[in-house]
Amino acid sequence: MSATLHSPRAPPPLIHYAAAASTQKAEPIELTILMPCLDEARTLPACINKAKAFLDRSGIHGEIVIADNGSSDGSQALARSCGARVVDAPRRGYGMALITGIKAARGRFVIFGDSDDSYDFSALDLFVAELRQGAQLVMGNRFKGGVRPGAMPALHRYLGNPVLSFIGRLLFRAPVRDFHCGLRGFHRESILALGLRCEGMEFASEMVVKSTLHGLRIAEVPTTLSPDGRDRPPHLRSWRDGWRHLRFLLLFSPRWLFLYPGLSMVLAGLAGMAWLLPSAQPLGPVMLDVHTMLYASGSTITGLQLLMFALCAKVFAVEHGILPENRFLASLRQHMTVELGVLLGLLLMAAGVAVSVYSLVAWEGAQFGALDPRVGMRIVIPALTLFMVGVQVLFASMFLGVLGLRVHGMRAADAG
Repeated sequence: MSATLHSPRAPPPLIHYAAAASTQKAEPIELTILMPCLDEARTLPACINKAKAFLDRSGIHGEIVIADNGSSDGSQALARSCGARVVDAPRRGYGMALITGIKAARGRFVIFGDSDDSYDFSALDLFVAELRQGAQLVMGNRFKGGVRPGAMPALHRYLGNPVLSFIGRLLFRAPVRDFHCGLRGFHRESILALGLRCEGMEFASEMVVKSTLHGLRIAEVPTTLSPDGRDRPPHLRSWRDGWRHLRFLLLFSPRWLFLYPGLSMVLAGLAGMAWLLPSAQPLGPVMLDVHTMLYASGSTITGLQLLMFALCAKVFAVEHGILPENRFLASLRQHMTVELGVLLGLLLMAAGVAVSVYSLVAWEGAQFGALDPRVGMRIVIPALTLFMVGVQVLFASMFLGVLGLRVHGMRAADAG
């Protein structure tokens, strides 16, 4: 098959396919088969030929698009000679190539997969069936369809993919068992509306996460992964790209990155301070006193800082179209104004100052002499905690106001 594609005497079958397609311009294109490409001349003809065979067999009016990522081995000319349409990505990156290809696609549906011949483009029936039944994103599942010997490194098969897929399901409740399958289909307009922007390998996670957060209908079908046909190492770098996926999942979830840890620290800190405020408390054979109370205060202050980070990160992400807004945040932003936040911060600071003044009065009663630290610190620690919490609330409120001013100003400028 490959020899036929390279033959200078007889045009490949895909030339006839392209010519036939040109006579049906009035018929809407239902499916775009998209392949990102970076120096894949060795395997690209086989992938294109399988995709063409699927379109011919199924009777689907479609097209084959190659999103080239700066190939230097002649992949572009080879793809054109096989009847595929080539679009050039402006910058390097797996996500950049796919974003370019999706925007250039003319089909109502898009199915994309790697052009290294590890996925069978002649067997896309299950993807098309789900798309026609209303699914907006259809994920391949290699663990259900089968991973052939040598197709996936043990590190990816037993650690990387399962762990990252589990984290994705935990953080976002995504109904996907194979987060990083490279063969997937989708309704083009639905995915374009998500505003995907990651230009690297983490694009794969961004598509699933945003589809889940925006309530798209997601389906999963079995697919088979075969050893790729390359004669060089893959572009994927296990630890680097694995970390980038994990980092993306965490950054896209302010709840798990900031909110839940911060809430846990605040609750633990307040409980510890309240427990130790009257007097030292035994914990088994250990007696906990003001030193532990000081750490509890630190936990409270640090936890509140994380809560402020969570709120600011969520607001920023919503305002910039990165994450959708939920009802709780909308209600909070409606009722928790900058002025109210500043007032609350000032009240907490004033309470801290008042408690500090009380400690000074107690010190004066001792004629400014030595005090029992186990008594004095039980006043000073809550006073300092209240004051610092007030400062955090005040400036976090102002910062949220700055975020709102910046975004609304940009929108006003855009509208003008």
